[in-house]
Amino acid sequence: MSFQEKLEKNVWGMIAMVAVVVSIGGIVEIVPLFYLDNTMEKLNKDEDSIRPYTALQLEGRDVYIREGCYLCHSQMIRPFRDEKERYGHYSLAVESKYDHPFQWGSKRTGPDLARVGAKYSDEWQVQHLKAPRSLVPESVMPDYAFLADAKLDDSLTESKMRALKAVGVPYSDEDFKSAASAVRGKTEMDAMVAYLQVLGTMVKFQEGRDYRE
Repeated sequence: MSFQEKLEKNVWGMIAMVAVVVSIGGIVEIVPLFYLDNTMEKLNKDEDSIRPYTALQLEGRDVYIREGCYLCHSQMIRPFRDEKERYGHYSLAVESKYDHPFQWGSKRTGPDLARVGAKYSDEWQVQHLKAPRSLVPESVMPDYAFLADAKLDDSLTESKMRALKAVGVPYSDEDFKSAASAVRGKTEMDAMVAYLQVLGTMVKFQEGRDYRE
């Protein structure tokens, strides 16, 4: 009887082995955090324009999460040649420092959206959300035409921003005061497009620079 067979038939041996494997994995992931000065990349002043989402963009992000868009779209470009040629510069951790939760992942039923901001016009995004196959015939994405008729609830926006400030997002009192008026009368479609159009636009990447250094 092989070691594997013995292990599979011995519940306590299996538990011990799982504990060992999980411990090793945890050590590999956690220990580096104790000697790294910062897990965020350092940007120059002319590169760093990272800011919290506006009220409308924040509402759009909530719609994005509510509709499960993250189940088919990642926002994480790996530092590999084929990824960069297709999607653009690889993702930086610092780009997601105000995301709670961040949208990194590996699921790509649809394309990665980390650099989709400003790639298409607002009109294109609206049409694509309403009827994806009218622009991308092979798409399996559901229609989201109903977003154009769904009004945002402006009474909740300030509370959302205050909750985010509690976990470190630097919203100001002025942001709180203008939150409701910024989304009043807007639709979920407006918010979704605003969110999509900001993705990947906050860092001014310098050609040839390695941000992992």
